[in-house]
Amino acid sequence: MLSEVLSKQSCAKCGFCCSFRRQSLWELPRLPLSFAEKYSVAVNGEPVRYTFGEENGAQFAVTDLLPLYKTDDPEEEVLCPFLDPHKGCVLPPADKPFDCSIWPLRYMRMPSGECQVCLTPTCPEINRVPEERMRQLVSDGLGERIAEYAALYPFMVKRYREGFIVLS
Repeated sequence: MLSEVLSKQSCAKCGFCCSFRRQSLWELPRLPLSFAEKYSVAVNGEPVRYTFGEENGAQFAVTDLLPLYKTDDPEEEVLCPFLDPHKGCVLPPADKPFDCSIWPLRYMRMPSGECQVCLTPTCPEINRVPEERMRQLVSDGLGERIAEYAALYPFMVKRYREGFIVLS
């Protein structure tokens, strides 16, 4: 969805969005239950564990990365179980989690209650793209597609966090 501003090659080379420190576990994609049913094995052949929750009236799954950490270091990073470090994401495009497809954008509930498309300030690649270009991409239809998806899967809406750039 963001191929107009981010190349697959630069994203695959970076991989920042596919690794998680403990303090960034809130960023893990919230997945439809059908995803967890379909994908139970990681790239390395190990079982993938999920936790389950409910938000905004909808149930969802989240990949459980906690057992994969080897230390108590809060800076230790764990890769997404569907990331091959040499090939990138192994999921078919049609099954790639929506949160992953729109990264580094997030659909966030603002303190006032409305939802907005926001840009994470931490993506190294998107920081090379002018903010105005990202605003244009959102206003040219991407923001509407994100809102439509969120209407179907309301659990994907995350609470606004300070530092995210509101684009819509």
